[in-house]
Amino acid sequence: MNRQAFFAHVRAKLGRLSQLQVDGFEAVLDCIDGAPLAHQAYMLATAWHETGGAMQPVREAHWLSEAWRKKNLRYYPWYGRGYVQITWESNYKWLDKACAEHGMTQPGEILANPDLAMRPDIAALALRKGMEEGRYDAHGKTMAQRLPTSGVATREQYINARYLVNIQDKADLIEDYAQVFERALRNGGLS
Repeated sequence: MNRQAFFAHVRAKLGRLSQLQVDGFEAVLDCIDGAPLAHQAYMLATAWHETGGAMQPVREAHWLSEAWRKKNLRYYPWYGRGYVQITWESNYKWLDKACAEHGMTQPGEILANPDLAMRPDIAALALRKGMEEGRYDAHGKTMAQRLPTSGVATREQYINARYLVNIQDKADLIEDYAQVFERALRNGGLS
């Protein structure tokens, strides 16, 4: 893909990007390479939204303290981290196994240090595999069940794809982002 054309479109629609944002996009783009167009667009839209446009892995309630998270989050220390805010111990166990299988970590390493989910390559894998496998979907559906496996997605498909991560919270806004990223990817040569 022509990343220069991709970034030109993203900047035209979303504004100036810092080097950290570009680095985050690069980490996600590297991980999602080869996925269908609509899937890539929606993963980028999800990462953009879930990180507040930072495109860097973030902690759940990042504006609050670790002490606050410990006191208020019933799933502590398995609170949201990354591009997609992976939560709950069962998902961290799954991520630990997936990262070990991909040679990114040793078995048990993420369970011993959940903050590894903040590493961009690990956060990107959690984004892709979690959405592809339906790990976070409210109805257990996979990305292939929510979005087309070739070509572009409709507005309704992108809105319904929000179930892949967070029921329908901000579904319309994320659909708008998906359209921006779909066009950017197409400008970069994907079809």
